[in-house]
Amino acid sequence: MASCIFCRIIKGEIPSFKLFESEKTLAFLDVGPLSKGHALVIPKFHGAKLADIPDDQLSEILPTLKKLAVASGATDYNILQNNGTIAHQQVHHVHFHMIPKPNETEGLGISWPTTSGDMEKLKALSEEIKSRM
Repeated sequence: MASCIFCRIIKGEIPSFKLFESEKTLAFLDVGPLSKGHALVIPKFHGAKLADIPDDQLSEILPTLKKLAVASGATDYNILQNNGTIAHQQVHHVHFHMIPKPNETEGLGISWPTTSGDMEKLKALSEEIKSRM
């Protein structure tokens, strides 16, 4: 898409600090980092949500994230990928964050509002989801 900031980075229209590039994948430093080494890994295929990207265009994403985490020297880190505005996605081109967590204050902060699951409802839900896969 012409107006997509990540597509423009891929085309070289917007400068970036590239860490890795192949035919299908680009990794670069986040310009608004939560911690030192915060990077993004994106498929070059434009799609807003993960389900919009063909599987063959995702094949390098996890290996690239793994290499990036190792190369950053981070021992603790988060891998984050959001889908949709209410899920905190700000750029509507699939992207994965690798965010080093060097201490309690730097990196990603998460509040996880857990609930107790009803085992019968969870069983029914698991069957429903498996039937659609």
